[in-house]
Amino acid sequence: MFKDIALAAQLEQNLKSLGYSEATEVQARSVSRLLEGQDLLVSSPTGTGKTAAYLIPLIQELTRGKSPSRQPKALVLVPVRELAEQVVKQFQALAQGLELDAVSIVGGQDFKQQEKKLQRADLVVATPGRVLPHLENRSIELDSLDLLVLDEADRMLETGFQESLENIIVECPQARQTLLISATLPSAVRKMADSILVEPEWIRVGKAVDSGEQIKQSIVLSDDQSHKDKQLCWLLQNESFNKAIVFTNSKTQARRLDGFLRYHKFRAALLHGDVQQKGRFATIEGFRKGTTNVLVTTDLASRGLDVEGVDLVINLEMPRKGDLYLHRIGRTGRAGEKGEAISLIDPAEWNLMSSIERYLKIRFRRKLIEGLVGHYKGPKKLKASGKAASTKKKKKKTDKKTLRKKR
Repeated sequence: MFKDIALAAQLEQNLKSLGYSEATEVQARSVSRLLEGQDLLVSSPTGTGKTAAYLIPLIQELTRGKSPSRQPKALVLVPVRELAEQVVKQFQALAQGLELDAVSIVGGQDFKQQEKKLQRADLVVATPGRVLPHLENRSIELDSLDLLVLDEADRMLETGFQESLENIIVECPQARQTLLISATLPSAVRKMADSILVEPEWIRVGKAVDSGEQIKQSIVLSDDQSHKDKQLCWLLQNESFNKAIVFTNSKTQARRLDGFLRYHKFRAALLHGDVQQKGRFATIEGFRKGTTNVLVTTDLASRGLDVEGVDLVINLEMPRKGDLYLHRIGRTGRAGEKGEAISLIDPAEWNLMSSIERYLKIRFRRKLIEGLVGHYKGPKKLKASGKAASTKKKKKKTDKKTLRKKR
């Protein structure tokens, strides 16, 4: 896989057995630099192999010796619990037979049990909000830390983790290697990179807007919510797919839609922030195994959820930002596979859809569903930007002198 890098024999064997035949671009550019101890800022679209890009060199370094104090040698911070579990699973697969331990430390788990797990951890993968109590309790110490990874840094900053991240970073030794990974690079991420990375190299693979190249993207115009529900049922009954994810903008809408789909005999499951941790894991595992084949969710699952076989994404409601749209559709079309993304657009969402088109620099295909074509055909007038032009007539200004004469 890496011709110029001598990896441990067991790690090489694990890579082969897992089907890693060729390194992706982000892996080819990152692994050697991480092995050299370089700080990195990595910007790469979803589904390009970023997790393996840092796990492979990390496992290689861990094969050279455990920490004598049994403190973790590496800490990976992630925005959501599901991503933590996935990173640990990928680590376990890559490190099979090497007697290395990785644990996930997230909310919704027993604190005492986590304390016990931390005593044997070479790698800790955690959400920021759960690491802090363990630091305060001294159940985790970071004095032996060699590598700090901030995975999906943009999402962590978006969801209000900045202060928690700063408090954790203060506890890390200065003589460490730091890797910051972000699909997008807003100013907040760049500012953080400047403050925590030492002479970093910036590895940029593609652009965020390129992540939809493998995905057929289209829109279906809808009259209202009831019309959308009927169109959604048609799509799930008639589109050819293995697994589908249906996104909504709110937990309330997700709960309603889950009940609606179950009533209509779809094998649907629900995932959002209020679902308890055990329920989340069970839902994802059922979706992964194919017990259910339609996952109804919020933007909780727009990042970090990597399930093989997802070939259809439906936006029941258009996301509010272009980056969120990219993260949603990035659940399909992964690792070079083909996928499809369909967004249902009602009159109130036209301008939002148009803004996302401009952000992506594309035009969505129009998809017509026979028998369910609505009255709404799009705005009667469009601005040059593609947004709807206002149809309200401007009020004529009345001259003040004319008013005085009338009085």
